[in-house]
Amino acid sequence: MTPAQLSRTVLRTVRRAAGDGALGELSPDALEALDGLPERITVGRPPRPGCGDYATNAALRLAAVTGRPARGVAEVLRERLAREEGIAEVAVAGPGFLNITVAGGARAELVGALAARCGEYAAAERTDPARDVREWAAATGEEPGPGLLEQRDSNPLFLVQYAHARSRALLRGARALGFAPEAGAGGYAYDAPREADLLGALAEYERIAALGDPGRLARHLGTVADGLLGIHGSVLPAGERKPLAAHRARLALAQAAGTVLAGGLSRLGVTAPVHL
Repeated sequence: MTPAQLSRTVLRTVRRAAGDGALGELSPDALEALDGLPERITVGRPPRPGCGDYATNAALRLAAVTGRPARGVAEVLRERLAREEGIAEVAVAGPGFLNITVAGGARAELVGALAARCGEYAAAERTDPARDVREWAAATGEEPGPGLLEQRDSNPLFLVQYAHARSRALLRGARALGFAPEAGAGGYAYDAPREADLLGALAEYERIAALGDPGRLARHLGTVADGLLGIHGSVLPAGERKPLAAHRARLALAQAAGTVLAGGLSRLGVTAPVHL
């Protein structure tokens, strides 16, 4: 489930709750104000880890329009959202924020959708250092100096390109071992903390890319790169062990991350290298 899909579900729930009397009788002014509500309802990553996959201010916005207590509105929406397909749990936080945890199947669906786009972006055997440094510096406002040529973790350009190359290396390694990526293989839920964080960053990519802010996109690619490098050691089986369903599922997540990195680098005019 992508943020866009969840946003549509939240908005549908808000409209139904307001329209079927769940919040009591609404004044004509409140009903009119509901028309402008969708633009002010946001769905994004929770501010703190461990608070679900997404958070929304829908209850706070609806409370402001209807004059009802925000916590009460949140409970109405919580109960209804929890019944929606693809949502595993909804919790009320703070003054009325809703923290939403999607079902494992919905996570796997997102991984599969992203991984399936792996052929949409061009990759190169090697980087084009001069051009890559120039384009990255233009996007981020950094000085296009020798620091962007250094192969170390503190160089954000290297980190993103290296992570993309690692995603390709994992796919090659898996082929050599005789297995392929499979999103959600064996019911894999991607609920380990690092996997959930990476998946959250992948889910945010389209929204951030659509903002048209190259610097913010570059920073987000750095987050995706960190996330991928945080899980890559568990993607392939160690030693002589045989690949399990979990390895196929994690490989799909790594492939999805590589796809997002390639897409983001392409938007910035930077090479997405296969080898580095």
